[in-house]
Amino acid sequence: LLSVDGLKVLHMDRNDYYGGESTSLNLTKIWKRFKGSEATPDHLGVSKEYNVDMVPKFMMANGALVRVLIRTSVTKYLNFKAVDGSFVYNNGKIHKVPATDVEALKSNLMGLFEKRRARKFFIYVQDYEEEDPKSHEGLDLHKVTTREVISKYGLEDDTVDFIGHALALHRDDNYLDEPAIDTVKRMKLYAESLARFQGGSPYIYPLYGLGELPQAFARLSAVYGGTYMLNKPECKVEFDESGKAFGVTSEGETAKCKKVVCDPSYLPDKVTKVGRVARAICIMKHPIPDTKDSHSVQIILPKKQLKRKSDMYVFCCSYAHNVAPKGKFIAFVSTEAETDKPEIELKPGIDLLGPVEETFFDIYDRYEPANAPEEDNCFVTNSYDATTHFETTVKDVLALYSKITGKELDLSVDLNAASAGESEAA
Repeated sequence: LLSVDGLKVLHMDRNDYYGGESTSLNLTKIWKRFKGSEATPDHLGVSKEYNVDMVPKFMMANGALVRVLIRTSVTKYLNFKAVDGSFVYNNGKIHKVPATDVEALKSNLMGLFEKRRARKFFIYVQDYEEEDPKSHEGLDLHKVTTREVISKYGLEDDTVDFIGHALALHRDDNYLDEPAIDTVKRMKLYAESLARFQGGSPYIYPLYGLGELPQAFARLSAVYGGTYMLNKPECKVEFDESGKAFGVTSEGETAKCKKVVCDPSYLPDKVTKVGRVARAICIMKHPIPDTKDSHSVQIILPKKQLKRKSDMYVFCCSYAHNVAPKGKFIAFVSTEAETDKPEIELKPGIDLLGPVEETFFDIYDRYEPANAPEEDNCFVTNSYDATTHFETTVKDVLALYSKITGKELDLSVDLNAASAGESEAA
């Protein structure tokens, strides 16, 4: 975004690959990272046919990241596929997430009377237009809370649970006591994204995995004069007497700059730890049971259903996305860690997968910046969270863009002026 904006950008990375934490690795690299050796078992197939995301996330078809991709023309470097299904865990079973009034009537998540109430609520959300007071039904959504709107429709707790966590994609229940406008906008985004490709979910995913994204951004930045340096050890940020960053040193050379943008690992003394993410990566020979044989799927397990403090997320993709050898599926289970035992904590999600050939467990710390960029010229991103979609990450990127440039990014692109990559997805 900054290169397209005309700023002079030098990108340094201590790794020998693009994307930092959000890269995709082949089987040999995964084995080395989690098991300490490079000898992989034959039954898992050829290493280079694997592109396993270290931070697995889908993109909302109508969401902010897709708007950024289209606005910067990165779409010409990528091909997307619509994700087959979006499900929610409820009372021990998984159900398709109903997103419209028609789907609410078909859903086996609710009893007959609840379906009718949910249908009325969905129609209200679908018809709601901020500029049209007639569609507001007398409610000022900037003032009334989500709880008040929901109680007007008399919805049961289980229904509220899937609407809040699987449709509006909230990570906790604070939204119930916040203005309802945010939840209604999130629900509308979900429904619009779902309608976009007429698929079974609102999500899309790039062929060859998410590691393609940073590479595509790198290509685009280079077109606009950005310079990329991989494999740069140490990357030490230099500060002047007043504490302002003025450059970055690696291998004895200092690149001078006005602003430094980095992830928390490059400036550990300017961030605070805010949590931990527990994750399991599972290799399987079959789709997840009860997902209609979907090759790609998201399942959200709301925290109430698991009696936890935070939701759990299951993400699955397969050889259909060129991320594994033929016949292989890769599932990820992630959540905000509450203990030091990911294998026990992630069990509810793993239990949904059926037989698994190989599992890798991972637990990592999550950081947020604790500095003042206007004082030290350092712009630090948040760590990736446990969610399986990019909405939170893009929010962070756009906020950083505004802090660095002093202006808001206009994301009002015409999504229907479809690019080649999109017609491919459709």
